[in-house]
Amino acid sequence: QVHLVESGGGLVQAGGSMRLACAASGSISVINTMGWYRQAPGKQRELVAVIAEGSTRNADSVKGRFAISRENAKNTVYLQINSLKPDDTAVYYCTADVTSYTGPPYRRVYWGQGTQVTVSS
Repeated sequence: QVHLVESGGGLVQAGGSMRLACAASGSISVINTMGWYRQAPGKQRELVAVIAEGSTRNADSVKGRFAISRENAKNTVYLQINSLKPDDTAVYYCTADVTSYTGPPYRRVYWGQGTQVTVSS
């Protein structure tokens, strides 16, 4: 089993910045990718950014404002959010695509519980 714990959400004014963090722990042999999704009220969950070894991908809506990074030694992924807009208000979810070799090998995607980001105008 793998657990993801997000931190860093909260209330911020438009134009401000914030950094989210997500730490993975448990039966981890390899973390293939880590990423961030978000879900605004009344909307579908959408991909924000994903990072694999040596590559990142951001949604068009956040390019130039959001940056994803990863600290492999800590099994942690970060999302630096700049120039925040009220439209960025959402619950942000961390994901990790994990392979485990503790016992029969398996690969699974895990989700964090989400952290609320609220941007005031």
